[in-house]
Amino acid sequence: MLRLFWAVFCRDLRLALRQKSDVINTVFFFVVVVSLVPLGIGPDTALLRSIAPGVIWVASLLAALLSLPRLFANDYADGTLEQMLLSGEPLVVIVFGKVFSHWLTTGIPLTLISVVFSFMFDLSTEVSVVLLISLLIGTPVLSLVGSVGAALTLGLRGGSVLTSLLVLPLYIPVLIFGAGASEACAVGLASTAYFLIVCALTLFSLVVMPVAAAAALRIAVE
Repeated sequence: MLRLFWAVFCRDLRLALRQKSDVINTVFFFVVVVSLVPLGIGPDTALLRSIAPGVIWVASLLAALLSLPRLFANDYADGTLEQMLLSGEPLVVIVFGKVFSHWLTTGIPLTLISVVFSFMFDLSTEVSVVLLISLLIGTPVLSLVGSVGAALTLGLRGGSVLTSLLVLPLYIPVLIFGAGASEACAVGLASTAYFLIVCALTLFSLVVMPVAAAAALRIAVE
């Protein structure tokens, strides 16, 4: 299973690097959304500091939604996904490999870029570090939960809209506690409880979501 996971992960990673426009579009969308907020809010530094974690988390969430169609759509269109189902290999491992590749090409770049924007919003070093850690441990949830929505709407007309409707309510807990960690740190409170909840959400998603996505893929292909 480890070889299968590695093969799927490397394949999807190579495809993502060849189709750089998808990754660039996701990052560019994130940059545009976060950059426009200060222009609309105004030069109130205190206000910008207070809303910065929430803005960065919401922008990451929306950017992740934008990138979800490339999880399974191309493989579904060219018949690769059907061959994966017929191969007899554990579909859960295949899904996990694809989700991990998606997170590596989406969640990691967004997390790293968020450091730049934390300075733009004039956040302290401590708050910036907490924000970075919360994104690092929380963005896997965006890919894992999003994989279920992408699988359920695979091949449907207007599937991206349906995916958003299905996935957005499930993103709310990680959004609240992920942004809350930085907000707590900003007011001098401990962020440990928020980190533990985000870690619990990530672990729960790691166990449940690949199984749910595999079942949804079987339904979609059949």
